[in-house]
Amino acid sequence: MQQDVAYRSFFFTASDGLRLHARLYPGDGDGLPLICLPGLTRNARDFHALAVALTRETRRARTIIAFDYRGRGLSAWDKDWRRYDVLVEADDVVAGLVAAGIEHGAFVGTSRGGLIIHALAALRPGLLKAVILNDIGPRIDGAGLAQIRAYLERAPRPRTRADAIAIQRAAAGASFEALCDADWERMVDALYVEDSEPPAPAYDPALLKTVTGVDLNRPLPELWPQFAGLAAMPVLAIRGANSKLLSAATLAEMAQRHPDIETITVAGQGHAPLLETGGLPRRIGAFLAKADRR
Repeated sequence: MQQDVAYRSFFFTASDGLRLHARLYPGDGDGLPLICLPGLTRNARDFHALAVALTRETRRARTIIAFDYRGRGLSAWDKDWRRYDVLVEADDVVAGLVAAGIEHGAFVGTSRGGLIIHALAALRPGLLKAVILNDIGPRIDGAGLAQIRAYLERAPRPRTRADAIAIQRAAAGASFEALCDADWERMVDALYVEDSEPPAPAYDPALLKTVTGVDLNRPLPELWPQFAGLAAMPVLAIRGANSKLLSAATLAEMAQRHPDIETITVAGQGHAPLLETGGLPRRIGAFLAKADRR
């Protein structure tokens, strides 16, 4: 079924000249385009199954663009790892939307992608018509960031695809007991360069420097002022029940502060829930349909 939704590779140039990539799924309707922003080391392939599921759910194709940030997926690596930065990546997303002729849309951001959405809310609020935050909010729990850093620093290099799947399940299986074999395979396949043997991560290893330099003994900056910039648009906030990055308390505070927010807690998943699982495509499709009518 995943082969039934067509997309094309879309290349564009960042403001500093770097060649970047996105997947572009052409739509056949007048609904809001869906702009997909992945996590720290993830890429556009994370959203393919969601694109398939949404098309099946609504029986129509919505224009979807899913980004590979610089240093990820098919985008070029940056020679200066310090430019693997949320504000730089937000500027890259704007450049990609301009190149694709997309003036505004609904945004879905997983983890790092949600931080970029917060940045856009402050810098380019007119781009945002609706927002889906996947296991991310204005407050990041240090324990969750420490867990991500520990995995990136210590994860063994797989020798085969089966080895890669086993490594991921050993590292995160306790937090993702709801996933089936096909879910793990899909998650892992999107993390590595396609058809590489042995599997090679589809990101620049220098990305690790952006997290190893964070002082977890100090409180992490909070983004409540930027979150307030989302008040004029509908928000769907998703949390994995086992997440250590977005706490239940932070999700509750988000619900108190935002006048038009829906929240979902996904059982049996941690950071970050797979958006094509757990009935999420139906909920996301309904949310987008409501945003289209606004």
